[in-house]
Amino acid sequence: MSPEVFSHEPMSYRRLPPALKALIIANVAVFIVATLVGNSFFDLFGLVPHRVLADRWVWQPLSYLFVHGSIMHLLLNLFALWMFGVPVEAQWGPRDFLKYYFICGLGAAAASIILSPHSMSPVIGASGAIYGLLVAFAMLYPDAVVYLYFLIPVKAAHVAILFGLVEFFAGATNATPGIARFAHLGGMITGYLYLRWWWVLKIKVKSLWRDSFSQGAIRPGIRRAVNPPSRGESASQDNLDSSMTEVDKILDKILVSGIDSLTEEEKAIMRRYSNKGGNA
Repeated sequence: MSPEVFSHEPMSYRRLPPALKALIIANVAVFIVATLVGNSFFDLFGLVPHRVLADRWVWQPLSYLFVHGSIMHLLLNLFALWMFGVPVEAQWGPRDFLKYYFICGLGAAAASIILSPHSMSPVIGASGAIYGLLVAFAMLYPDAVVYLYFLIPVKAAHVAILFGLVEFFAGATNATPGIARFAHLGGMITGYLYLRWWWVLKIKVKSLWRDSFSQGAIRPGIRRAVNPPSRGESASQDNLDSSMTEVDKILDKILVSGIDSLTEEEKAIMRRYSNKGGNA
């Protein structure tokens, strides 16, 4: 990923990108409900590793991301979410931003469950996903300056490395038993592996697909696209011009299930994408 230039505008709720705004609303709403319900809410919707494994409370690896224990816990996470989320969503769009956010949150949950499978203590908070956003921010803007404790200027790439080391050593020494350090680290590692593996592989698939059709090669089991009726050609082209998201969905499907899993309609979309030189 090449470094980009960005700047934060003053905080404005109306200017927040849609996915980030939805996450903020959800976190605040859940905090209000949790405050009204009491401790039983944390046991039910926080991440309790033993409950997930023994009782199949499968919603907890996602629901815990919206549960916070105090107003300060909530505000700090929302501030970090705004700081790293605004530039990342601006680069990726809401769909890819949310996908990455929840993947990092699941990675953080997996780390907690694997390392403490019998724990009955609930893990709560969006920190695991936010640490994943820190990694994405640092990879997009490695030279951006982040002010630690609002005072110390440090490059974003160095901040990510520093935080990763702090979380590892604090978790290994159990210096702060009330904080799920390895969950934070799990979110960071998940985010890094996703960006380094999945996105790079997706780019390679795009390139291979383009090359195969530009050279006239047809993969086994795929027929040439039939020209659409002339009266629908214009409408189809207009739809294609606004459907880069659809192309990304198809590429995700190829990576998971292979080319043979595509429908004829999906194959036709990818052929048109290839014929346009990869610009949908």
